[in-house]
Amino acid sequence: MTDFLNYLILGLTRGSMYALIALGYTLVYGVLQLINFAHSEVFMSGAFGSYIVIHAVVGDGKSLPWWGVPFVFILGLGSGAITGAVIAWSLERVAYRPLRRRGAPKLAFLISAIGMSFFLSQLAGKMFNRFTNNQFPPYFQQNREILSIGGASLTVIQATLIVTAVVMMIFLDRLVSGTKLGRSIRGVAEDAPTAALMGINIDKTISRTFIIGGALGGAAGFLFGTAFAFSNIMGFLPGVKAFAAAVLGGIGNIRGAMIGGLLLGVVENLVPTAPWNGHAWIGIGWTDVVAFVVLVLVLVVRPSGILGERLGRAA
Repeated sequence: MTDFLNYLILGLTRGSMYALIALGYTLVYGVLQLINFAHSEVFMSGAFGSYIVIHAVVGDGKSLPWWGVPFVFILGLGSGAITGAVIAWSLERVAYRPLRRRGAPKLAFLISAIGMSFFLSQLAGKMFNRFTNNQFPPYFQQNREILSIGGASLTVIQATLIVTAVVMMIFLDRLVSGTKLGRSIRGVAEDAPTAALMGINIDKTISRTFIIGGALGGAAGFLFGTAFAFSNIMGFLPGVKAFAAAVLGGIGNIRGAMIGGLLLGVVENLVPTAPWNGHAWIGIGWTDVVAFVVLVLVLVVRPSGILGERLGRAA
């Protein structure tokens, strides 16, 4: 039971990261019916943006008093979100809007997104050394236990990541379902020409959608970088899994992306490593395989994902 709870906590931690990244995919798909394959590099950019800011503020972090930790964490979260939002907005202006105005085929959007993904990854590699694992200054005791549940330990960093991610997901859900901006986003997702006739500015709505998704992805990059080492290729595997989570929950559905991310994180940690007669079922080396096998099985039964595919149904 102790091992089960430990893997469950780890799964929720990783799943909350997948969910935050998946929201960026699902927002853009809901509005444009396109997959932004550069979103994984938006996630990466958030880690490096907050890395620069935190290093500038706290240096090595070892002399930081306890009361400064929340300030630095909020600063890192904000700088990661702003970096992700700026990068996502730039992507929309450079890689998507010109193609959209020319009525380009969807394949052109895909190629443009992949090109921007490689550009951002190589740019980060040039600036921060390729494939080098970077780490934030140790400005707080990440592995300190704050709660013991059935013998399993919940550490400071795990609790911080899970709580922060859940709060951000709830905020986005309320934003989309209960604000004027959210109604505009849902209107464009449902029927863009009709929304334009009703006075909604399509270009502004799409840009704001990219900004919101980018902010969530950038914040997830900071959270991921706080818990783990990161590099210029950090976005690939979490990005692929987050896309899988978005499809699993129902691509284009906000609550589906949340559920899909959390579910995928839990399943990929529990299934390969859960003990059976004192031994792991299949071993941790099969973690990534299990995640995508589960995705395939769910889509065979329900091709539209767990909650369906419409952003308009997310509220």
